Amino acid sequence: MTQLENMSTPSAALDQNSTLICVVEMSLKGWLVAGLVPGIKRQPLKKLEPDEAALHRLLLGWKAEAERAGRQIARIVLAFEAGRDGFWLARWLRARGIEAWVIHPTSIAVSRDHRRPKTDRLDTQMLMRAFLGWLRGEPGHCRMAAIPTLEQEDAKRPTRERDTLVAERTRIINRTKSALIRLGIRGFNPGLRKARERLASLRTPEGVPIPPNTLAEIHRDLARLAVLQTQIAEIAAARLERLKHATDSAHTMIRLLARVIGTGIETAEMLVTEVLSRNLRDRRAVARYAGLTGSPDESGSKRHEKGLAKTGNARVRRGMIQLAWRFLLFQKNSALARWYNARTENAKRSRKTMIVALARKLLIALWRFVTTGELPEGVALHPAM
Repeated sequence: MTQLENMSTPSAALDQNSTLICVVEMSLKGWLVAGLVPGIKRQPLKKLEPDEAALHRLLLGWKAEAERAGRQIARIVLAFEAGRDGFWLARWLRARGIEAWVIHPTSIAVSRDHRRPKTDRLDTQMLMRAFLGWLRGEPGHCRMAAIPTLEQEDAKRPTRERDTLVAERTRIINRTKSALIRLGIRGFNPGLRKARERLASLRTPEGVPIPPNTLAEIHRDLARLAVLQTQIAEIAAARLERLKHATDSAHTMIRLLARVIGTGIETAEMLVTEVLSRNLRDRRAVARYAGLTGSPDESGSKRHEKGLAKTGNARVRRGMIQLAWRFLLFQKNSALARWYNARTENAKRSRKTMIVALARKLLIALWRFVTTGELPEGVALHPAM
């Protein structure tokens, strides 16, 4: 049976006399490493170049120093904040027998002073306090991020690249339309194949052609737009080719999820690679990872709901809200659609609020569908691919 992710508590009890504990404050130009070495009163602090081999030598040196002080080191644990460097260092260290962890940056409590001091040295002290509390099993100090494999990280790239390209395509189309509307020209669609040929025939309300500099700018934008559309088509073709030949569990989930009418291949791939392929322990963890949970504000007699927590995966949250609206169009006879309609029938102003609740329920239902095969009640499917 696959072991479920449990990043709230460490896998082993902490014996500080035999454990070398380190934290790393990482930046683009250097790494600051702080350690708690058993048998050594001082708390070493070392500035390194961004070099994993040098970090490994430093850890082994501190281990040898502790052993010379009469302590037997049975465990080396290291933690750093998630950031630009991703998870490669954690994988590299784990492959060499070092227990590496990645901390969610937003889970660490910081001072609320208006102008709190902030240096790399102070950050390592803050990281060490939070990491020690987590190692002792005390709740609330920090949260750890699950470390994906290189293949799992790479599987997310096509969907994320496509999102970037689509956003760039939309930006160019909107900019082109704005440039033409500024001249009084409306109704031109830059996304058409023959859009560049039509530019020469366009005239302003004054009856003159597009000015030369503006025309040259639009031609360059349309050239970039053609490249973007080609790249988006290449990503779609590569996705279909992978689905034809891949037999792993993730692509099986994608094919299964794409059978739900209204979902589509792109949405199915995004949901599987971003959330559904993770070994989340229950439905609350699924909703929490997507950020589809509330953020209550209660103090004394005050009871207030601040809205979505938005602490999870923004891509999943955005995609699920869009899918929830499509689900109402394509799955009108499903139990979830009937539940939504019953609660908004006499309260039209609550439709946007309730769509978030529908998105949460739908995500949990799809998670159960791809993991246990439990089809949501009333959901219609396409024939098997």
